[in-house]
Amino acid sequence: MIEIENTLVSDDVVKEAFVCDLQKCKGACCVEGDLGAPLNKEELPLIDEVIDLVKPYLAKEAIEVLEKEGGYILDEDGDYSTSTIDNKECAFAFYDENKILKCGIEQAHKDGKTDFKKPISCHLYPIRISKLPEFEALNYDRWSICSPACDLGKELKVPVYKFLREALIRKFGESWYKALEEKVKNQ
Repeated sequence: MIEIENTLVSDDVVKEAFVCDLQKCKGACCVEGDLGAPLNKEELPLIDEVIDLVKPYLAKEAIEVLEKEGGYILDEDGDYSTSTIDNKECAFAFYDENKILKCGIEQAHKDGKTDFKKPISCHLYPIRISKLPEFEALNYDRWSICSPACDLGKELKVPVYKFLREALIRKFGESWYKALEEKVKNQ
């Protein structure tokens, strides 16, 4: 375990390999699971702001869900997540010409329509953050749908934290990431 400021980084985040392989998984993380993407409260107004910007990328069913439910739901545990289509794919996901699920929010960002890249939980995946009384714990979330990403990560020799460099900097800042690199180097 690596401690940096008020975070605890699991050893798996440093030791395990991971590089998304969308050609093989087809974006399964956007459709698998019990709920949509986890959201923090600070992201809710951002989700509200991007709905109209994202609609041109989405299928009719997704637009209907967003117009009926909005961009997020509050679950029975008091947590927010993105709305889904029939409790399956995220309402913000769309299939590209290769039948790969992609994020409409991220596509709108790439097209310069919004500054919001996508929910931080998506950007950080396969890291999941748990809130502890004095820390945020960063853990590597193993999921069978990501086995192609594990294989590609091993082949390319890219650990999880390096694959997620941009997302980790977005969440915790450049100096935090440099501190992580330094601690990893000195292990």
